[in-house]
Amino acid sequence: MATTMQQMRAWQGPALWSYGFRPFFLSAGVWALVTIVLWVPWYLGVITLPSAFAPMDWHIHELLFGYVPAVIAGFLLTAVPNWTGRLPVVGWRLIGLFSLWVLGRLAVGFSVFLPAWLTGAASVAFLLALAIMATREIIAGKNYRNLRIVVLVTLLAAAQTGFHAEAAFRGQTVLSSRFGIAAAILLISVVGGRIIPSFTTNWLMRQPQGTMPKQFSRYDGATLAVSALALLLWSALPALPAGFAAPASGVLALAGLMQGWRLIRWVPQHTGSEALVWVLHAAYAFIPLGFLLAGHAAMWDAIGAHQAAVHAWTAGTIGLMTLAVMTRATRGHTGNALTASPGTTALYLAIISAALVRIIAALLPDFAPLLLEISGALWVTGFALFVTFYGPMLTRART
Repeated sequence: MATTMQQMRAWQGPALWSYGFRPFFLSAGVWALVTIVLWVPWYLGVITLPSAFAPMDWHIHELLFGYVPAVIAGFLLTAVPNWTGRLPVVGWRLIGLFSLWVLGRLAVGFSVFLPAWLTGAASVAFLLALAIMATREIIAGKNYRNLRIVVLVTLLAAAQTGFHAEAAFRGQTVLSSRFGIAAAILLISVVGGRIIPSFTTNWLMRQPQGTMPKQFSRYDGATLAVSALALLLWSALPALPAGFAAPASGVLALAGLMQGWRLIRWVPQHTGSEALVWVLHAAYAFIPLGFLLAGHAAMWDAIGAHQAAVHAWTAGTIGLMTLAVMTRATRGHTGNALTASPGTTALYLAIISAALVRIIAALLPDFAPLLLEISGALWVTGFALFVTFYGPMLTRART
């Protein structure tokens, strides 16, 4: 049987289509930038777009169900061959899958001209195709334990389906948006529990001190279980009776404390000299922060705390963790050194700052308009730096 490298060398087309992370990471970076560049003036009434969605719904959909699935695809198409020993998806198969992602962006972007069912079908097709492809490869490789990640991808697809149904029949997307965020945070909790202690251990083994992260244990399993319950309650809270607010708040607070202790067990204080490592811990730190803010919001019905929790999870955890994964994987798979350049560190700091400013904007509504613009500018700067520094790596052959 042909090896992975033989399969990649057999592709004679552009390097962009020689491995799954290349087109999807590059397009994710570009799309994260473009969505904010378009959304902020649209939200402020300066421009209009030919989408049937309201500006806020479009913003949520294209980051949660456009940007995030692209990063997931790049990650899975790179990781699954390592998990299973099977050949990667390259060439025309990769182009076909990527075309489904582009189709979804076009369908949502020009949805004013399409029936709602067609927009939804075109949009959800990519995640379903990705889940089917990953499931087939994992089962063929008898790597069954990684099916849990596909289950979470399928939950994200279910949330996207619900998003389109809510938008069409209810005119709002409260439940599906929450469910989509919950699925993404749970996915990062699962994957982060593997890569953060692993990458931290690999780096610390070359350092003079000997403190190592705790590896996966029953505590991690309990943390994931409590977090899953907390996220489920949080997702359903708008549809539940008022009496559920207090117990949901308690579970959310407990999940936040458990997630915080989980992060401490990975010794983030020993990672300060390598940005490729500390950024993983910084991204994960927004998870317990989001849980604690969400618990406060549930108990006191605080809109500001709710918005702060949402952006701790989305701008903080999702935005920063996906960048951390994309930069590290890109460097490793293109033959570049696994150490952060000054430009890489700068883009991390830009996204951290964007997330923190956005959280503060939610908590200080009187200053929200100015802080929203600052946060958007920092977000665009971070992803512009990613595209500038990592675009050439993603489009050129491995060094």
